[in-house]
Amino acid sequence: MTLKRMDNVGIVVESLDAAIPFFVELGMRLEGRATIEGEWAGRVTGLSAQRVEIAMLVTPDGHSRLELSRFLSPPVVADHREAPVNALGYLRVMFTVEDIDDTLARLRGRGAQLVGEVVQYRDAYRLCYIRGPEGVLIGLAEELESGELA
Repeated sequence: MTLKRMDNVGIVVESLDAAIPFFVELGMRLEGRATIEGEWAGRVTGLSAQRVEIAMLVTPDGHSRLELSRFLSPPVVADHREAPVNALGYLRVMFTVEDIDDTLARLRGRGAQLVGEVVQYRDAYRLCYIRGPEGVLIGLAEELESGELA
């Protein structure tokens, strides 16, 4: 097998200054922030003259990262932020949290909006979708003690 791990999930945003505090409130840690540009970067993405400001955030366990990108050039060409949950392509990123009610309360203070409602899946999880900064769709899951999926 050649796959070692999933390194990160990338989300393009209009404002890193608005998005970073939201994900920090969720429990992630800002690992770094930089501007990426140059011929090498364009060869990777296929956007020859790109200039992108990025922020890399890491989960508390240190195993997962979220890369937030703000394109300075070329300009953004499409906007999928308000796409419904049954749209093709990237849908959402899901985070496991300790207490879904507390997390929702804190994130609402950062502008999060509940998409539907908090539901329980069997005896395993409490789940919900929220719209975070700039309408990004985020899933939250709270593992229940029994953890029974069957």
